[in-house]
Amino acid sequence: MSVLVGKKAPLFKAAAVINGGEIVPDFSLEQFIGKKYVIFFFYPMDFTFVCPTEIIAFQDKIEEFEKRNVAVVGCSVDSQYTHWAWLNTELKDGGIKGVKIPLVADFSKTISLNYGVLAGDFDYGENGEMLFEGTPVAYRGLFLIDKLGIVRHQLVNDLPLGRNVNEAIRMVDALHHYEEKGEVCPANWEKGKKAIKDTHESVSSYLANH
Repeated sequence: MSVLVGKKAPLFKAAAVINGGEIVPDFSLEQFIGKKYVIFFFYPMDFTFVCPTEIIAFQDKIEEFEKRNVAVVGCSVDSQYTHWAWLNTELKDGGIKGVKIPLVADFSKTISLNYGVLAGDFDYGENGEMLFEGTPVAYRGLFLIDKLGIVRHQLVNDLPLGRNVNEAIRMVDALHHYEEKGEVCPANWEKGKKAIKDTHESVSSYLANH
């Protein structure tokens, strides 16, 4: 598992489904550099149980992300055709119809590998045959990428553990506050609450009053 915070987000070109039904062959996060922040999240597989709850939760909050100038992009090891089928299946039938978030196809698993979230690894057996140790899907990784393409926050959950979309929004707000005010954000900070000037005196004062 790699830590990408403070580093350039690995770029890629891959097939994706955008706007709920349009397949594009060469989707890339590079299109957002200099323009938008990105929440790039991985999930294990289409047509599963926890995954649709997360994707629908992101879609339900998409206006909150958009007004913060954030693009939300999902990714799994499924093909673009499976993404398309899932996006065109009704909710009552196990689909996510109505979701407009881009879903990237990491069919080769290279994007998951580059982001350090693949739930296993390739190895060679005694006779030289290639094997996979672990589960060949992505953990529930989430990466907040700034407009320079730098990862500023990452979170990786095990396969059974769904994420909190409101926490992703809180982290975006914290990054924006730091960039705009130059103040660091203490534990449980939320938009509108007091932050801390990055000096020893101000930190001591904040702690003394809390």
